[in-house]
Amino acid sequence: MIEHPANTISTLFSNEVKNRPFLIAGPCGAESKEQIMSSALFLKSQGVSLLRAGVWKARSRPNSFEGHGIEALGWLNEMRSEINMPFAVEVAKAEHVDEVLKQECDVIWIGARTSVNPFLIQEIADALNGVKIPVLIKNPVNPDLDLWQGAIERIYKSRNKQVAAIHRGFSSYENKTYRNKPNWEIPIELKRRLPEIPLICDPSHITGKRSMVPFVSQIAMDLNFNGLMIEVHPQPDTALSDAKQQLSFDEFAQFRKQLIIRKLTTEDVFELSKLEDLRDQIDEIDQEVINTLAKRMKVARAIGSYKVKNNITIYQPQRWKEIMETRTRLGMEQQLSKEFLEKLYSIIHTESIEQQSSVMSSSPKNIEANTSENQKA
Repeated sequence: MIEHPANTISTLFSNEVKNRPFLIAGPCGAESKEQIMSSALFLKSQGVSLLRAGVWKARSRPNSFEGHGIEALGWLNEMRSEINMPFAVEVAKAEHVDEVLKQECDVIWIGARTSVNPFLIQEIADALNGVKIPVLIKNPVNPDLDLWQGAIERIYKSRNKQVAAIHRGFSSYENKTYRNKPNWEIPIELKRRLPEIPLICDPSHITGKRSMVPFVSQIAMDLNFNGLMIEVHPQPDTALSDAKQQLSFDEFAQFRKQLIIRKLTTEDVFELSKLEDLRDQIDEIDQEVINTLAKRMKVARAIGSYKVKNNITIYQPQRWKEIMETRTRLGMEQQLSKEFLEKLYSIIHTESIEQQSSVMSSSPKNIEANTSENQKA
């Protein structure tokens, strides 16, 4: 259960965010002034730091609710004056930036459909040049870490140092569990590359269904995310956009009570000693893993020498099928997930092929054959 008072926006960008999570919440779209007012009153009572509401809605198909635009910005401004709660809206182009700056919007975010396009990001960065307003940048629709990092860097270079990243998952055609697969390794790697950038999770867009929002939110907190952006609506079943993923007021209040915020470390010397012992074991095991992988690649190079000597192709489909089936079965017996094992052996197989290719391309027999072909040419 969260006990701390609401954070201010500045705390999100401080060197150390002591009170997690920084909470951003509100309806998917600003549908009416009454909806905005009731949402703000409730969310403020729940310790939410920032109200979010879309005023321009990019929809996949025409004739869907696309937001009330400038009119909705007026509702948000009036809400802030009456309730004293800051608000955030999404911008997708330079013209949107101009409008939100006129309304003195507190925070803006850039959506996944925009962050995927470096041209649009650069236009927004140019419009924000020298403007001191916090900018939250969602990951692109596709799982491209460099594209996400590039969008952050473009905004950061506009002389705006208050930039945060929002993880909202990645589009996947075959996915059934999530609306957008979380691919947690990508935001974790972003945090490693850009440790000074706060990281916020958007479980509403990851899940696509309100029942899973608490589950994904807890994972994000356990991974030490700085905050959460959650869609909340007074009557979600009647929402004009993304109705299935928005929490009701009662659901959000219950979620707040159940969310567990864990410590980054412990001050208990005895418990810390036990943790260090376990980490020492991990270090030793990792050394064994690296040594074992090195031995495996040594054998792979020997196989490459054999194949070039006997004029055999590198890739053997039947052998690869056998490896995947047997290793997956063995790993699952040891409580490893099938998904992890498939990823692991795909990486090992790729490196093995590269090792064999290196041996085969540098063998005297292969060099002699290539020289002969070049002379004929």
